[in-house]
Amino acid sequence: MHSIHEKAGVLIEALPYIRLFFGKTVVIKLGGSAMTRAGQCDSLAQDIVLLRYIGLNPVVVHGGGPEISAFMERLGLKPRFVNGRRVTDESTMEVVEMVLCGKLNKEIVSLLNKHGGKAVGLSGKDGNLILARKDKNQELGQVGEVAEIHPEVIKVMCREGFIPVIAPVAQDENGVSYNINADIVAGHLAPAVGADKLIMLTDVEGILREQGDPASLISTLTIEEAREMLESGKADRGMIPKLEGCIAALSGGVPRAHIIDGRVPHALLLEIFTNKGIGTMVIGGQGR
Repeated sequence: MHSIHEKAGVLIEALPYIRLFFGKTVVIKLGGSAMTRAGQCDSLAQDIVLLRYIGLNPVVVHGGGPEISAFMERLGLKPRFVNGRRVTDESTMEVVEMVLCGKLNKEIVSLLNKHGGKAVGLSGKDGNLILARKDKNQELGQVGEVAEIHPEVIKVMCREGFIPVIAPVAQDENGVSYNINADIVAGHLAPAVGADKLIMLTDVEGILREQGDPASLISTLTIEEAREMLESGKADRGMIPKLEGCIAALSGGVPRAHIIDGRVPHALLLEIFTNKGIGTMVIGGQGR
């Protein structure tokens, strides 16, 4: 009986947050490393479908770095990186598109639909969702930046009860395909669709003051502090695009961005529907 009462208490605690976010859009970025554990993927899919059923509009953006590297090695291609960013020549771009759009995207869609969602897979090419431009670093090849977002297709899908699942592949005005960092895509997409939150699921506790020390977790960070971390070189290499994505979202008008540990069971629900949350929250300068 005690456990039943505890469950009821959890639901009551969530009620104010359900009311607050009812009808609101949440952009959820899934890291490639967060999608390599089968049980974790299944649980996360359930959480996303639950968000849809209680009145939120989840929009999913996914990466897939580990899968891309593994597939390249199977094909005898050697992954190359410059400052942690994948060098994407023509052969690599073909693999990126196959893995992100043809494999991972459809696996996520299938998982969401298995749990009762109505998920639809897209890339940045579909509906002209994302217009890309070549990254300033010419050495990276077909690595792109977000030039424009045309969110109409996402808004229509959310309005009709679908869960968009977006692979970060887009093309420029000449039809050249580009591989874009998923954190950056999520950061630009969130304000374009009018999201109330951007949540990035990763495989670390959040942003740490001391790398490797979970006790140094930074629970709240202002946009100015995030910029300072980037400019001073204090940010861990893997956190750089996440901070850049959070800054893009906040600069575009999204109230809050979160970087949370996707390894924690039901991390997404804990972040949205409890009064403590988990991980690191990045807020505008006046948010304290």
